[in-house]
Amino acid sequence: MRAEAQAHVDSINEALALLRRFLDWDRALRRLDELNARVEDQTLWNDPRAAQEVMRERRRLDEAIGAARAIESELSDTVELMEMAEAEGDSAMVDEGVAGLAALAGRANEDKVKALLAGEADANDTYIEVNAGAGGTESQDWAGMLSRMYTRWAERRGMKVELIDQHSGEQAGIKSATLLLKGENAYGYAKTESGVHRLVRISPYDSAARRHTSFASVWVYPVIDDNIDVDINEGDLRIDTYRASGAGGQHINTTDSAVRITHLPTGIVVQCQNQRSQHKNKAEAYNQLRARLYERELAIREAAANAENDSKTDIGWGHQIRSYVLQPYQMVKDLRTGVVSTAPGDVLDGALDPFMAAALSQRVTGETVEVEDVD
Repeated sequence: MRAEAQAHVDSINEALALLRRFLDWDRALRRLDELNARVEDQTLWNDPRAAQEVMRERRRLDEAIGAARAIESELSDTVELMEMAEAEGDSAMVDEGVAGLAALAGRANEDKVKALLAGEADANDTYIEVNAGAGGTESQDWAGMLSRMYTRWAERRGMKVELIDQHSGEQAGIKSATLLLKGENAYGYAKTESGVHRLVRISPYDSAARRHTSFASVWVYPVIDDNIDVDINEGDLRIDTYRASGAGGQHINTTDSAVRITHLPTGIVVQCQNQRSQHKNKAEAYNQLRARLYERELAIREAAANAENDSKTDIGWGHQIRSYVLQPYQMVKDLRTGVVSTAPGDVLDGALDPFMAAALSQRVTGETVEVEDVD
């Protein structure tokens, strides 16, 4: 078999192996049989909420198991046809088989990632919060670039993006921004982006054209619905109002419509200024607080995620999850998984899927990679 074809086969088998491992294949098959039996029970819908949970779990398992079986079957058929074509010297058929394997490898990886999005809140919408590190204009400009990167990534996936809060930099970029991404599995895909992001480039703000290193942090947390209970003691909150900044018309800039809520026991701070109404801003800030507290609980349950998503992490050297180098060469390197792109322009325009897929897979395997940072 051609080396190119063998590479695709190896990629497909690797994706299938990870999928089986994640599902705990034998247990998943038994569980699907149990769920199918429950669906046949006419008393199931006596409790609609429990029935919906059963149907949701059944659908997820059925889709994941069905996808794996379909890929296995198609892989076997394609390899068999290619072997026959090679024996007969039919190069056109072999080329067609290689193309088929390439498409199948892409599908296998897509199905693998979808199956990995089975966390408690993975299907939910998500907030993405970006904060500039120390360094003034340089870091603020970098934070603005990251905010745009996540906006473009979401738009590529057909998600709706809302700017919930933004504090502009004095000269360029932003000091902080909170985005709301609405779409299927928004949190599941984006959750691995939490951490410090490092930029190396020739500064457009340095008249001496020197190379600068800038940092910004990203924090990702899920939107939660009324089915998830988060208890908040009103006595634990400090609520401040202030005058909104930035665009928005005369009213939004001349009244104390913006709202900041501090949760005193945890130190979590959320804020909103995108609405003209103080009441609406307060309601949105409260939603963010519930989401942050819920994400904090998820992080406590997952020790690994807790280490990655620690909001107290310094925004600087030694804590970054990814480096983006624009000069003197061009490279983006993920320091957790080792995934590299030599097209940082594409990455900054939203081409983040390979990085997200690798980080999701790493959560399943638990395998760590020793990766040297780039200069």
